[in-house]
Amino acid sequence: MRNILLLEDLPQIRTWMRDLVIRVFPTAQISEAARVHDALQLVQAVKFDLALIDLGLPDGSGVDVVAKLRDIQPDAQSVVVTIHDDDEHLFPALQAGAYGYILKEQARELIAEQLQRISSGEPPLSPSIARRVLAYFTAKNKPQPQQSLLPHVSLTERESEVLLRVAKGFTLPEIGVQLGLSRHTIADYVKQIYRKLNVSSRAEAALEAQRLGLFGR
Repeated sequence: MRNILLLEDLPQIRTWMRDLVIRVFPTAQISEAARVHDALQLVQAVKFDLALIDLGLPDGSGVDVVAKLRDIQPDAQSVVVTIHDDDEHLFPALQAGAYGYILKEQARELIAEQLQRISSGEPPLSPSIARRVLAYFTAKNKPQPQQSLLPHVSLTERESEVLLRVAKGFTLPEIGVQLGLSRHTIADYVKQIYRKLNVSSRAEAALEAQRLGLFGR
C-alpha cells in the first residue's frame, strides 16, 4: 500500500485508526480528512490504493466518497469503518462499491487482522456483517434448482466448496484448514472465483452462492 485515505470526523477515533493503519501498512502515506468535501478533493488529487471511510460525517455520507472513488479510481479499494451495522447503511455502501465493511466496536486487534487480509486479496468484512448479508439475501431470494441459475457460470467442485465457505464468513486460513489446503491456495481459488462470477466483494459472492443454490448442500 502506497497511499491510504482516512476519512473520519472525530479526532480521537482518527488518531487510533491512523496508528492502526501505520502498524498494518508501515510504509504507506496517509492522507486524512474529516469531511466529505475534503475527501472528495483529495480523491481528485491523489491516487489511492486504499480508503478507510466513515459513513456519518458533518457534511454528508461517506457513501458519496465510496462512489466517487469507484468512478475515478476503480483500482482503489474502499473499506467502510463505522458503528452502523444496519441494512440501511450496509447495503447502500456495498452497492456504491465498498470492498469491505468493518465495525468500529470490534477489538482493535481484530480490525488490524481484517485490514491485513487485504494484502492477500481477502475483502475485510466483520463476521456479524457477513451474517447480515447472508440473512438478507436468503430472505430476498427464493432458492431454485442450481441447474436453472446462471448457466453461463461453471465452477469446479472445489471452487464451489471454497465459495460456500467464503459466503458463510469463514476466513481464508479457516477455509484452508477445513479443506486441507494452504491459505495461499485458497486465496488463488477466491481470485479465480471472483473473476468467473464477476464480483469484487464477499457480499456479492454470498449473493452468487445463494443464486447457485450452494446453501442447500
